[in-house]
Amino acid sequence: MAPALQPVRGTRDLIGEDAARYAHVVATARWVSALYGFAEWQTPIFEDTRVFSRTLGETSDVVTKEMYSFEDRGGDSVTLRPEGTAGVCRALITNGLTQTLPQKVFYAGPMFRYERPQKGRYRQFHQIGLELLGPSVPLADAEVIAAGWQILNELGIAQDVVLNINTLGDAESRANYRAALVAYFTRHEGALSADSRMRLEKNPLRILDSKDEGDQRLVADAPVIYEHLTEEAAAFYSELKAALTAFGVPFTENPRIVRGLDYYNHTAFEFVTTALGAQGTVLAGGRYDGLVEQMGGPNVAGIGWGAGIERLSMLIAPPETASVPVAVIPMGDAFFAPTLDVLTFLRSAGVAAETAYSGNAKKRLERANKSGAAFAVLVGEDIKLKNLDDGTQQDVTLADLTKLLRL
Repeated sequence: MAPALQPVRGTRDLIGEDAARYAHVVATARWVSALYGFAEWQTPIFEDTRVFSRTLGETSDVVTKEMYSFEDRGGDSVTLRPEGTAGVCRALITNGLTQTLPQKVFYAGPMFRYERPQKGRYRQFHQIGLELLGPSVPLADAEVIAAGWQILNELGIAQDVVLNINTLGDAESRANYRAALVAYFTRHEGALSADSRMRLEKNPLRILDSKDEGDQRLVADAPVIYEHLTEEAAAFYSELKAALTAFGVPFTENPRIVRGLDYYNHTAFEFVTTALGAQGTVLAGGRYDGLVEQMGGPNVAGIGWGAGIERLSMLIAPPETASVPVAVIPMGDAFFAPTLDVLTFLRSAGVAAETAYSGNAKKRLERANKSGAAFAVLVGEDIKLKNLDDGTQQDVTLADLTKLLRL
């Protein structure tokens, strides 16, 4: 006998409570997003590799180490999507929607990254996300963040997370800040890790993200961007904080939140939790006003976030199980056809109903009791509704069934 096949490392099956948690997160996010005017988009699971290499940075770890890229039979390089924003921006361009702004987008689905599997992190993982394309004002940023906050509230986990926000400023602010960081870290270059010495030349802001303990000690005394903001960038940040306060969204300012690529500007934010052990990010995003243009489209502003469904699922309480269907039981072989009529009627009326596939009436009734069903519909010469909790039953008509079941 051949050994049983196993799932590929870093993947898993969503069954039972896992599937229920996944569905609950997506349904909650979809509902809240609709309240804010976001419409759902579905983009392909794989794209031209350039969609991601161009937007994530040719030298980023995601592009160089984690993307599932391959050449298809036509000789084209395609990649399983590692994140959702790039595909949405590509869809905005190719579907001619850059002339009909704003576009408010919700998405949900699988993403793929080749990395070491660990708790809450898989090689096929799942995300929900929002993208607001068009507006370049602080209110747009605040609304996107507020939608994320309400989703966390509706999932019952807002008390376990803290919103950290920062500003990356405008282009001039960023250039000023970059110069200050280069000057500071150059003075301490000998104490930097090898990776951070490379970042010092290419992208010094990434040093602020370093997990190296020596780097972190230096980062603690590094300049902060607030000292280098232009008047316009400072005003944008102040308006964002005022709008978040008006929306009732609590936040903490964290000047160490950065985004490494040049098309990011102004707002950067993360919802973090310690409920899963070490501090971890459950929802994060930022403003990316240069991304659509970098992908070959016009200059379109954008703000968005993504959240890992696996991590959110680990934080939520088990969702309520669906009600057990009404059991429909033929009282003999002669009543098989009428039983199907009753099943069809109930299902058409929106009542969950099932029947056993085999067995006599007694065995079918035993199965119904074991299933936890509250009612059974007994189909014979007459139709009877049996309360499986107290054993009482009464004659009914089809028209009465849904009323009596209080559905």
